Amino acid sequence: MTTVAAPVLTTGHIGLNVADLDRSVDFYRRGLGFEQLGTGADGEQRWAFLGRDGALVLTLWQQSNGEFSTSTPGLHHLSFQVDDVNTVRVVESALRALDAEFFHDGVVAHGEGASSGGIFFADPDGIRLEVFAPLGADAAPAPAGPAPTCGFF
Repeated sequence: MTTVAAPVLTTGHIGLNVADLDRSVDFYRRGLGFEQLGTGADGEQRWAFLGRDGALVLTLWQQSNGEFSTSTPGLHHLSFQVDDVNTVRVVESALRALDAEFFHDGVVAHGEGASSGGIFFADPDGIRLEVFAPLGADAAPAPAGPAPTCGFF
């Protein structure tokens, strides 16, 4: 068997199915600060492009009913990194104003003794999300003990 070196890959954009495009665009813009780069429609098919500084990060596709399933294979959660824990707290405040569902109370560490940590919450369709900082969560609780907090919420 021949093994070929893998190309250098980076994450491109992420596509999420949503039930109500307008509601989701509002949540991601107001709660996470994304810019709306464009929208489109073709009959009942609707979508929106969201990003930062003109770069596409998320595409929202209105083509779902119900809520995100955590009991079937697929996406576990989507994580966004910020520079510091104070920025995590600013995002948390904006999300609380939108009545987002949180899985833990405030900033939590990624694990016992970890300095990285953040907030864990759901979007309007129940998609699990995280906003974290690589440093500054040393004193925060670690809800899953030594296991990765981001894996068990």
